[in-house]
Amino acid sequence: MDKYLGIYLKDQLALGVLWRELARRAQRANRGTPLGGALARVSLGIGEDVDEFASIMRRLGVRPDPVRTALATAAERLGRFKPNGRLRGYSPLSRFVELEFLVMGIEGKKQLWTTLRDLAGLGTRLADVDFDRLVERAEQQRAELEPFRERAGAEALGA
Repeated sequence: MDKYLGIYLKDQLALGVLWRELARRAQRANRGTPLGGALARVSLGIGEDVDEFASIMRRLGVRPDPVRTALATAAERLGRFKPNGRLRGYSPLSRFVELEFLVMGIEGKKQLWTTLRDLAGLGTRLADVDFDRLVERAEQQRAELEPFRERAGAEALGA
């Protein structure tokens, strides 16, 4: 196992945990709305992706770094304190920023799956992992959130 691949995998797992936690928080903040339903589906998919990624790491003999994972979780929680135009509570800017970051994370995950498949050679080494399906799932997650992201951006930014 190349040491750089191991480092890369540990970093990507931490990022996956951060996106999963952000998706769960956004889903809770929008519960009972169409956006909340979309976020529930996307959140579930992101959780499944993190589990699948952790499984890939195990198969490659790469152990997760609990410090990186804990720092990612702490970073997500600290992000809750970002100014959002209101002294307390959720604002239209909160919704937009969360969706914007989630879309960025989903795009990064799509790139991750293609990187592992093509550049790290895992498409051959782990032939039973359906990287194409994982890329497609990321595209579906992005497509599900995009109309809500656009609407939230227009609302928060005044267009």
